[in-house]
This record gives sequence, structure tokens and C-alpha cells, in this order.
Amino acid sequence: MSSDLKKSSTNGFEKPSISEEQQGKINEVRKLIGPLPEKLAIFCNDACVARYLRARNWNVKKATKMLKASLKWRAEYKPEEIRWEEVAHEAETGKIYRSNYLDKHGRAVLVLRPGCQNSKSTKGQIRYLVYCMENAILNLPPDQEQMVWLIDYNGYSLSNISVKVTQETAHILQDQYPERLGLAILYDPPKFFEPFWTVVKPFLEPKTRDKVKFVYSDNPNTKKTMEDLFDKDLLESAFGGNDDSGFNIAKYAERMREDDKKVISFWTRGNSQSTAPQPTEACVPAVDSINLNSDSDASDNEKVESSPSEEINSEVVSSDKNIMVADQSDNVTKETH
Repeated sequence: MSSDLKKSSTNGFEKPSISEEQQGKINEVRKLIGPLPEKLAIFCNDACVARYLRARNWNVKKATKMLKASLKWRAEYKPEEIRWEEVAHEAETGKIYRSNYLDKHGRAVLVLRPGCQNSKSTKGQIRYLVYCMENAILNLPPDQEQMVWLIDYNGYSLSNISVKVTQETAHILQDQYPERLGLAILYDPPKFFEPFWTVVKPFLEPKTRDKVKFVYSDNPNTKKTMEDLFDKDLLESAFGGNDDSGFNIAKYAERMREDDKKVISFWTRGNSQSTAPQPTEACVPAVDSINLNSDSDASDNEKVESSPSEEINSEVVSSDKNIMVADQSDNVTKETH
């Protein structure tokens, strides 16, 4: 367990507590970032800055560079403006969806079924993934900032592999949503996943590897992982639970439309959790004027470490294609932590 992760008797894990020294680094990053337009200012609260700092081991310059790149991405991609009707066709098979329950630690649960891929559009698949991530974050309890991924490999085959989508997914999850993954459970992965994991593992930080758990339905020891984390009456039967209702696109669409209504109120200044004062509208610069290559970055003579996903992608592309995993399964191992 991370040293800055506080245990709670009610939900298992609370948001990491911040020391005085760490708060000072958060404030320093804020100064380097400067004033932001409203939605980016709401996104860039203290908890957000802390996640980017943890992802870069509390190195202020590296975290600032990473956060600036994310701010630019959000300004251009506008993930908070994606609505259900835009991505509904990608969701029809239940390849990714947010469950209607939390784990025993109060974390949101995303279910991924790479064997249910129904689209050949890289843009569409990534757009839907981003929507799911934003939706899961929107529905996190106040004392939580992480989610759990349940990846079901039933029906998965080599035909589900897409190197391009895998690389795009790795970039999005690692660089735009650091420290959002609390745990990834790979449920009954196929045999050809094992050599891929062997290739990937050396490139991952220990704390990242620790968040990936393999669970096999015929192994009593790993099945205990599910019992410790989930209420079996709520857990889907595909994962050893008692709920056999299955994915219903009509009911899920209703939930997502209701969530879409909450997005507007979420992205208002009143929702900002930042403890630092925000600039007035008069002094907020246009997004295009935000300097993403400030002197603070240029003066950092340290070589910024290449991200694990960049190294992994290079290794994977040069390897035999038969050891590559599907789009969603590859995501798990590549998120920055």
C-alpha cells in the first residue's frame, strides 16, 4: 500500500492525504500552470495536480509538463462534451460499461469485454472509452478518485487485436488519466496473453504491476480476490457472482442519459475543489495562449523518462503479433500510476 494512502473503516480507501511538503509542490505546479479557462480550472483542482505529481514521483517539473499536455488535450478533445447519443452505437454489445455497483472499497467499476468488439473505427472506439472514463469519474463517491477494471476475456481471440487502437488507448489512459486506476482484474485471460505479459512486465513500475491481478475461475486462491472485493449478490455471474441479469443496452442507455444531465452542473465553477483562489474571468487567457513549453520545462536539464507505454508499444510492435492483447486489455498495463 502506498505510504500516502489512508485506510478508512467505512469504504476501505480514502483519497490520499497530502502532507505540507506535498501541498507546497501542488502550489508550485499551479503557479507554473497559471490561470486557466473555467472548465480547465475545475479539472485542475488540487486533487488533480496531486495525481499528476504522484504519477511523476512528485517531480514538479515533470508533473507540470505532463499536466500541461493533458490540459491541451482536454481543450482540443473536449471529453466533458461527449454525450451518450454520440457513442451509443459503440456500446451496443456491452464491450465497456460502468457497473451499477461499487466494490467494497467504494470504487467505481468498469467492465471491459474485448471479445465483444463491434467497431473497426479507431476514432469511435477511443471516443467511447473516453466517455466511459469520464462517466466513471463523474460517479465516484466524494472520498474516492480511483476505479476498478474488470476485464472479461470470454470470447476473446486474436481477431480482436488492433495495434493502432492499443497504442491510442495506452496514450489516452496513461497520459490523460494518471492515478485513476486502483486495480485491474484480468479474468480468465487466454494462454497467448501470458507471453505478452512477460514482454510488458519489465517496463512497468512495481506499483503499476501490483495493480494488475490475474483471476482464473478454476483457481480457488485467485477466486478469493473477487470475494474480498465484491458483493457476490451484485457481481455478474461471468465473474463468479450471483447476478445473471446480463448487460441490457436499453436500461444502460437510460442510465447514461440521466448521467449526461449531471454533466452540465458538474462542470461549473461551483464544483471546483481547489483550495487555491481562481482568477477572475477578466484575467483568464484563451486556451491557445497557454504556454505548454514554458521556461520551467526548457530549463529542466533532466531527461524526462519515456512513458512505459511508449517503451511497451515499441517492444510489442517488434514482437510476434500473436502475443499482442486486445485493445482494452492492453490498456490496463499502461496507465501511469
